[in-house]
Amino acid sequence: MVKVENLRVAFGQAEVVRGVSFEIGRGECLALVGESGSGKSVTARTLVGLTGDGARVSAGELAFDGQDLTKLRERGWRRVRGGRIGFVLQDALVSLDPLRPVGKEIAEVLAAHTDLAGAARRARVTELLASVGVPEPELRAAQLPHELSGGLRQRALIATAIAAEPELVIADEPTTALDVTIQAQVLDLLAGLKSQDRSLLVISHDLAVVARLADRVAVMKDGVIVEQGPTRRVLGAPEHEYTKRLLRAIPAEHTKGTRLSGTSPAPPRRSPGEVVVRADGVGKSFGGRAAVREVSFTLRAAETVGVVGESGSGKTTTARIALGLTEPDTGTVEVHGQKWAGLDRAARRRLRRDIQTVYQDTLAAFDPRYTVAKVLAEALAVAGVPRERRRDRSVELLELVGLGPEHLARRPLQLSGGQRQRVAIARALAPEPAVIVCDEPVSALDVSVQAQVLDLLEDVQRETGVAYLFISHDLGVVHHLCDRVLVMKDGQVVEEGPVEDVFHTPEHPYTKELVAAIPRISVTWHV
Repeated sequence: MVKVENLRVAFGQAEVVRGVSFEIGRGECLALVGESGSGKSVTARTLVGLTGDGARVSAGELAFDGQDLTKLRERGWRRVRGGRIGFVLQDALVSLDPLRPVGKEIAEVLAAHTDLAGAARRARVTELLASVGVPEPELRAAQLPHELSGGLRQRALIATAIAAEPELVIADEPTTALDVTIQAQVLDLLAGLKSQDRSLLVISHDLAVVARLADRVAVMKDGVIVEQGPTRRVLGAPEHEYTKRLLRAIPAEHTKGTRLSGTSPAPPRRSPGEVVVRADGVGKSFGGRAAVREVSFTLRAAETVGVVGESGSGKTTTARIALGLTEPDTGTVEVHGQKWAGLDRAARRRLRRDIQTVYQDTLAAFDPRYTVAKVLAEALAVAGVPRERRRDRSVELLELVGLGPEHLARRPLQLSGGQRQRVAIARALAPEPAVIVCDEPVSALDVSVQAQVLDLLEDVQRETGVAYLFISHDLGVVHHLCDRVLVMKDGQVVEEGPVEDVFHTPEHPYTKELVAAIPRISVTWHV
């Protein structure tokens, strides 16, 4: 179905795809894997004529079902794009029109590429949403994207991509940031397309995901495919050192106690100390709906407690209550024995120094106009550090997170994703807190950058004794990093305990479902 030979793509003087070649057979799934900047998304976009303005594209051969794609003009691309090749982007909230019901988005594809009209078209929209596992499809078709969960939005986007029954579906990071059970459903859905004799090109940095779906894997680095072959061989017995490094960086149960960004074992961890956070019977409702119900837990110094569960399970509301940002309707939270309830503004401000946070979206977490120096100086000012000490202390904080004084003059957009997350951790450490709440801090990072940040979190904990309340949908990350875990569903903690016990011998049916849905790789090679 697809033949690419010696594909090259350049923007200005920078060649970002350099001599890439691959084929995809009918009913076959090829996965392009690699980190941000490797060229995999640009390669995929070239197959649908969306490389971008100013791009220079050349190829020995660029063919789809025998058709030379290099000779297509815009009218020809419009016939192919959406009709014969479907494209699923990563961020459904950005990809779907925020002002248009998702049903109309799907209907537009049907109008452009089929003869269906009126009631027949509306029925087909409902049928497509049902086919991708959307409950109450007629109701959902009338809803705007922001009214749907992340998993439902992603399914609606897939329904749009397959509406005209394309022979090839390109899915660019289709499961990133999805909960593990929703991720499994989306992967099953994509696998079902293969059984219909459709071809798939999946782009991902998650090797465990592609192991579950792909027939063959091509590993990209710096615009070049460095290794290619059957999935079982590439992921089970990799030959290229870069592929081995990517596999070593995947957090899982067998990586606990090792450094992900290297091969050396991690130094011993501190033993948990005194209780620094205690939640007792916490409950919170919004608009009559209970978001959190009777949640209780403790967090000790130098301990990491994971909180897992699907979107809407109450994880983030629990974190906001712990941070003193949301007032619970019932129950109490204590930080170092001090209850949030009843504190005046000044007392809250003083207590909040003890409990800081690191978020997923580092670009949204920083003022884009601020330099790193200003970001850290502001946090140090709030912490009461004298002005004359702030620059030196900023340098100390940057060194603690593996950055240097040269980063002080940079703004957020001048940093990589991993560097921004390091600055976010440095800012959280500025008041010397007892606790850091980490809300999906690595879910948007490439696997090797994620490995560096996870190693950093453990290093900082050994150095400072800080405790982490770690919220994540990635159970491999939680297994690697956490001492104990809380499993949340429908606002309640349905299971808790040491991470090894909960993941190896889960008792609650929901925990069993989560653990069963974890994508895994069978590794037969030696690190």
